[in-house]
Amino acid sequence: MTSIAAIDSVLATAPELTTLGPAVVAPAQPVSGASFGDILAAGMQGVENKLATADDLIKRFTLDQNVPIHQVTYALEQARLSVELAMQVRGRLLDGYREIMNMQL
Repeated sequence: MTSIAAIDSVLATAPELTTLGPAVVAPAQPVSGASFGDILAAGMQGVENKLATADDLIKRFTLDQNVPIHQVTYALEQARLSVELAMQVRGRLLDGYREIMNMQL
């Protein structure tokens, strides 16, 4: 019974949860700032930074052992996931490009 009372208290504080009908959506704000190319370049720069960090930690770990192994492993996993994400984005962009090029005009 306490869980039902908790739900009732949430619904009392947020009446918009009980209304049916179209949700009120804020108007889209115009996007200003970075272009698509800038966003891609920043993403690739982030991948490069993670790879450089992982490489630096590996070098420091192998030379003097002052770096904990879990920190090296974490940096390597971050770098691997960043590269994997970049490859997925690249694949999706190429698929989209091919789809556009195959369209009939």
